[in-house]
Amino acid sequence: MKPQIAVLLGDPAGIGPELIARLVARLENRVQADLLIIGDRRELDLGMEIAGQRFDYRVIDDEADAARGTDTPSLIDFRLPDDAHYERAVSTERGGRYSLEAFRKALALTRANRTQAMLFAPVNKTSLHMAGMKTNDEMEWFARQLDYEGAFCEFNVLDELWTSRVTSHIALKDVSAKLTPERIVGAVQLIHDGQKRAGIASPRIAVCGFNPHNGDNGAFGREEIDVIAPAVEHARKLGYDAQGPFPADTIFVRARDQKAFDGVVTMYHDQGQIAMKLMGFWRGVTVHGGLPVPIATPAHGTAFDIQGQGKADVGATQKAFDIALRMAQDRLN
Repeated sequence: MKPQIAVLLGDPAGIGPELIARLVARLENRVQADLLIIGDRRELDLGMEIAGQRFDYRVIDDEADAARGTDTPSLIDFRLPDDAHYERAVSTERGGRYSLEAFRKALALTRANRTQAMLFAPVNKTSLHMAGMKTNDEMEWFARQLDYEGAFCEFNVLDELWTSRVTSHIALKDVSAKLTPERIVGAVQLIHDGQKRAGIASPRIAVCGFNPHNGDNGAFGREEIDVIAPAVEHARKLGYDAQGPFPADTIFVRARDQKAFDGVVTMYHDQGQIAMKLMGFWRGVTVHGGLPVPIATPAHGTAFDIQGQGKADVGATQKAFDIALRMAQDRLN
């Protein structure tokens, strides 16, 4: 039995419809999963026109009518009540509202296991906030929509290397106070469980230090000695294959070139993001880890500067689909 994946077009002002058109046009993707596209039919058609791709799809009113076990995707033709066209290459309240309403539909279906995973093309945080999103990002918004109060974390994935972080969208001056053994062990647990759901049998996890040169034995700070190393030791006692802390300026060399680890836990946002995006910006994926439903999206943004030009690279969207597929299959098993 093939899993069914909810596929969203992303912000209509950006490259999302083009990316989804390129993704769905690949027969091998349609063979591996039943695809339920949730979005404005006109935007999907425009995406195909921009991408120079064409595939047949079936318009349905409800997920229960979706085609199963075929190579033909289904489309719930979702549009806002005012039924107007969207501005392009600019953040707008309407674009954000369209994205949030599409999210609501897909979350409801995936929560009920009528679809086994969600894949969405890039959205624009400014537009989401203009539309009334009160949280810092869509991941926190997802958790609230799902009434989920457990731990969750954004994973960034490049090829087979995953990263998570102990702190996320906060000022750097506030990071040290947020580093506790409990939070670090929690980040190890989350990335371990996320990788297991994505098919990595025995995740090897490296934990990053916080200060330059790992603090140089306390000369540049004691977070490694007082907080991070004890957390790694505790994680190991719990049965996780965790190692570290390692200096931030070499940890990704070990992970990428020496293939020593499957995952890296960083202490703050840019500690991992800069390295991952330098290694492969157009292949990076964001996985919303810890939530009760699998959700993946390309790690890059809406790329307003190339919207409508037919040059959007589908690489990261394809990688996001591959991960969503593995997590959806795990949910079926």
